[in-house]
Amino acid sequence: MYHSSNPPPDSTYIRPAHRGKHKIFIGMAPGVGKTYRMLEEGHRLRQEGIDVVLGLLETHNRQETAQRAEGLEVVPRQQINCSDIILSEMDTDAVLARQPQLVLIDELAHTNVPGSQREKRYQDVEVVLAAGIDVYSTVNIQHLESLNDLVARITGVVVRERVPDRLLEEADQVVVIDVTPETLEERLKDGKIYALEKVDQSLQNFFQRRNLIALRELALREVADNIEEDALEQASNGTKADAPFCSIHERVLVCVSTYPNAIQLIRRGARIAGYMHAPFYCLFVDDPDRFLTKAESLHIETCERLCKEFGGEFIRVTNYDKVKAIAQIAKSYYITQIVIGESQRSLWRLMLRGSLTHQLLKSLKNIDIHIIATEKRT
Repeated sequence: MYHSSNPPPDSTYIRPAHRGKHKIFIGMAPGVGKTYRMLEEGHRLRQEGIDVVLGLLETHNRQETAQRAEGLEVVPRQQINCSDIILSEMDTDAVLARQPQLVLIDELAHTNVPGSQREKRYQDVEVVLAAGIDVYSTVNIQHLESLNDLVARITGVVVRERVPDRLLEEADQVVVIDVTPETLEERLKDGKIYALEKVDQSLQNFFQRRNLIALRELALREVADNIEEDALEQASNGTKADAPFCSIHERVLVCVSTYPNAIQLIRRGARIAGYMHAPFYCLFVDDPDRFLTKAESLHIETCERLCKEFGGEFIRVTNYDKVKAIAQIAKSYYITQIVIGESQRSLWRLMLRGSLTHQLLKSLKNIDIHIIATEKRT
């Protein structure tokens, strides 16, 4: 990821024409330790011979954070006159002129003061990355654009500073800095996050236990989703053909037939998917040698309509071998749970050929199969 040699000091040095790597430290709330962890990694890489600088650090008067930054080279801030008040922002041009291998930039969602070259700090980060410089940055989960309404419902706070979701999607690495809500409350009460006079107000508002629990779940789920999306993309591109894909989230497949119990199976499968917050699919396998009657065709159409009403995707394939078809779909859609009805075959046919359930269990690995009992037909 890095080169061990420092760039020569003369101005003729030209960086390789490649985009820098971006590593984001994300957490559920202020005070979880994102900036501290970023600084720790900066020190470690500096000791390994990497040319590291601090582009922008916000300590918020946290003594531990300020102490951890000691020993790292700091790029001086840019001074900006805003309505006769001198304010400071990261000097992106100075970072580019310095040309380090890695720059540490705090608070990705920050809005720059009026008069700055760019409106948002994440836009400065993108300029630095485009110049081939690696960036470590920090952000809290509530600043993600797509989560803005949800965070407002959870906490009652409308977050004004937001970043596009694509920043996480495009990042080379996203690290969750996770602590328990109890630990965060202790840090708050000890004055390690805000001044002591602000502690009670914070505990009664944003830092309420229920808020922290919900935000923590959001942070962990967001990164898990990104990991799975990357794994799915790599699997579809064949970049990890030697290693089987392991699904992080559940995916439910209901196998329907022309039997009347298919409606019951769809409802049960939809409930299972709902409990698991899982994508939901229904599969019907056509027999090439058998034409459906009008009643059977209408029945399958009803199954498809019901599946879509539950927010599912209806899949219809043609195959002589039902077990093979189910197995192929399960693999293609990364299914983790399959719902089927108990066999309608006679005991004699089961002894000769075996049940669909038994054949599926032999064909599929790491997939749970739910066999739903139905009323016996007379």
